[in-house]
Amino acid sequence: MAQYPELKNKSVVVTGAGRGIGLAIARRFVVEGAHVLLSDIAEGDSASLLTLAEESGTRAAYQMLDVTCREQVDAAIARAVELFGRLDCMVCNAGIGEIAPLIEASEDSFDRQMAVNAKGAFLCATAAARQMLEQGSGGRIIINASGAGKIAPGKAVPLGVYAMSKHAAVGLTKQLGAELAGDGILVNCICGGIVDTPMWDVIDRGVTERSGEPQGSFKQEAVQSIPVRRIQEPEDMANAVAFLASDEASYIAGQTLNCSGGLLPY
Repeated sequence: MAQYPELKNKSVVVTGAGRGIGLAIARRFVVEGAHVLLSDIAEGDSASLLTLAEESGTRAAYQMLDVTCREQVDAAIARAVELFGRLDCMVCNAGIGEIAPLIEASEDSFDRQMAVNAKGAFLCATAAARQMLEQGSGGRIIINASGAGKIAPGKAVPLGVYAMSKHAAVGLTKQLGAELAGDGILVNCICGGIVDTPMWDVIDRGVTERSGEPQGSFKQEAVQSIPVRRIQEPEDMANAVAFLASDEASYIAGQTLNCSGGLLPY
C-alpha cells in the first residue's frame, strides 16, 4: 500500500534492479505510484515488476546497464527522461562482492569490485546529478553503501575489497551531498546488515569453505548477532529508500542511514 503520496508520478532509476534489494526497491516505488526504469546487467526477475506496473497504472521499463560504462549510464538516464519526462530520483544499488581478506585479494578482484561498487556509484550518481541540475528543481540520489561501508568486518567476514569499495561509496555520499545540497539535490546512502539475498549466500559459502564449518552455519550464527533477532529482508532496505525519497526526508543530506536491525553500532 502506498505510504508517500508525493512519490506518485515521480521518475526513478534503480540500478542492480534485476533481483534482490534492487528489485525490492523498484517494486516499492511502483507501489508508491512512481514511474521506474529498472536497470541491470541482466534482466533477472524484472519482467514480473513490469507487469505489476502495468496493472497498477504506472510505467516501468527495463534497461540493460553496465554501471562501469559511462556511455551506458548516460544512455539509461536519457531513456528515463525520454520515457518519463524527467529524473527525480536515482538509486545507485548495483554491487558485487567477493570473499578474500585484503592480503589474499588479487588485482583482478580489486579491479572488478572497485569498478562496480565505487566507480559505478560515482558514474551513476554524478550523471543523475547533472540531469537534475539541468532540470533545476532538485532531486534525490540514494546510494546502497552496505554496513561494510561503516565498519571493518575483519577476518570473521573477509570482505576486504568489498569493504574498501563500500567505504568509498560512503565518501561519495558525503562529498556529493555537500556539493549538491544547496541545489536541492539530496544525496544520502543506506547501510544494511545481513540481508537475505543471493549475495549473502555467497558470503556464507565463502566463509564456511574457509573455516570448514557446514554450509549455512555462518549465516545462521550471523543472524543471532542481530539485536532484532531476525534476518533482514530486501523490503526493509526498500522501506528506507522510500523514506529518503519522500518529503519526510527533506532535511537530510549527505548522511548514512543505518538499516541493520541494530547490528551497526554507529
